[in-house]
Amino acid sequence: MNIIQCENCGRKNRVPAAASGTPWCANCHRPLPWLAEAGDDTFAEVVDEASIPVLVDLWAPWCGPCHMVSPALERLARDMAGRIKLVKVNVDAAPGVARKFSVQGIPTLLLMRQGHVVARQTGAAPEAALRAWLEQGLAAEAASDRTA
Repeated sequence: MNIIQCENCGRKNRVPAAASGTPWCANCHRPLPWLAEAGDDTFAEVVDEASIPVLVDLWAPWCGPCHMVSPALERLARDMAGRIKLVKVNVDAAPGVARKFSVQGIPTLLLMRQGHVVARQTGAAPEAALRAWLEQGLAAEAASDRTA
C-alpha cells in the first residue's frame, strides 16, 4: 500500500498495488497517479490484472541510467493519472520476470495491457522521447481495442 498525495487538493490517499478500477482522491475525486512495485510473486496480480494500461519499468539498483529515467517515469505517471499505472520491477529481486520478458538490457520499459506487451523500449531516453513513445503505444493499444 502506497500513500499518494493528491496534486489537486493535497490530501494523502492510500493506493494499493493491485485493485479493480483506478485510484481516485477520497477528497476531491480526481484521478491519482498509480505507482506500484511488483516482483516474481506479485507480477500477475499487479500488472496482468490491471484495468488500465501498465508501464512496467524493469530496473536495477546499480544501474545509473535506470536512476536517470525513474523521475521522468514518475512525472509521466502523475501527468497521465487515471490513464496508466507505473509498476517498477527490480530485476535483481525478480529474475523470473526478467526471464519471462527476455530482458537483456536495462532499463527496459514495457507498455502492457491485460498481460500482453503493447510496446517495448530498452535503454534510457529523455522524458520527451519517453512521453512520445508512451503516447504512441497508448494510441496503438486504443486503436487495437476499437478494431477487436
